Amino acid sequence: MSTKELTPLTTLSSPGTSVGLLEPSQLQNGNLSPENIAFYQEYGFLIAPDLVNTDEIHALKEETAAIFRGLRGIVEGTLPVKTGESDADVLKKYVAIHFPHKISELIRRFLHQRRIVDVLTGLLGPNVKALQSMLFVKGPGKAGQSWHQDEFYIPTRDKSLIGVWIAIDDATIENGCLWIIPGRPGYIMKRVDIESNEYADTDSIDVSRYPSDAALPVEVKSGSVVFFNGYTLHSSRQNKTPDCFRRALVNHYMNADSMLPWDQDGNLSPREDMRDIEIVAGIDPYAWKGIEDIIKPYLRPEKLNIKKN
Repeated sequence: MSTKELTPLTTLSSPGTSVGLLEPSQLQNGNLSPENIAFYQEYGFLIAPDLVNTDEIHALKEETAAIFRGLRGIVEGTLPVKTGESDADVLKKYVAIHFPHKISELIRRFLHQRRIVDVLTGLLGPNVKALQSMLFVKGPGKAGQSWHQDEFYIPTRDKSLIGVWIAIDDATIENGCLWIIPGRPGYIMKRVDIESNEYADTDSIDVSRYPSDAALPVEVKSGSVVFFNGYTLHSSRQNKTPDCFRRALVNHYMNADSMLPWDQDGNLSPREDMRDIEIVAGIDPYAWKGIEDIIKPYLRPEKLNIKKN
């Protein structure tokens, strides 16, 4: 374990602000600076306040309700909507949907959102491809996701995976915001069995080796975007509010110069380069392989049990 992985940082003083060593984690007016890039390379995350404007957030809220009402196509497992049922009551039945961009043109456009892509090209290089979208609607009482590294699920050949976490609602400790342990471990870390009401998972990365104050709660305002590396440890906790949702759109990207040996958690046959992708910047060096449409949207289960060790 390198000392870089264990470097303690001051916590956020309030949603969307930072102090001390965290100052370079914040983009100013959405502009990526050399200091931001250096911070990301060392600590594995960045926060961009107000990168998504209020009109876009309003559209995302309306589209989220439409998707879970079945107005963009029926996804297996969705329940019938009763006459007069409110959007809130509909959303409370679910946790998340994976690959909503396959049925929603608005969500697909967010894969290509210019201000987000500008940050991605600054971090990854000129050629960037999108791999996945996930729309979370974590309502009151819903569990979070245990400590994990996204590269555990989506392996890249060049370690360029990056998650883009768009806050549709204000994300707070109470409603289950992201938590991050700053750093970029150079390997996939061991997972252990757990039992916890905080998390939907039955296993988690063992974080007992870290100091108790190493984990950072990332409280951000609606419209903020959090960028984090595929090896950076992160989690979220249970929504403990009586009436607040913590909706978020999370997209994953990588450098398009690298191939993607992803079997989508065993749902696809083993492959050297998964081609159900979208190019969002630059060129596709593997365009000669063509593009596939093989993954269909699906609902995230309330309890997760994905073990690949």
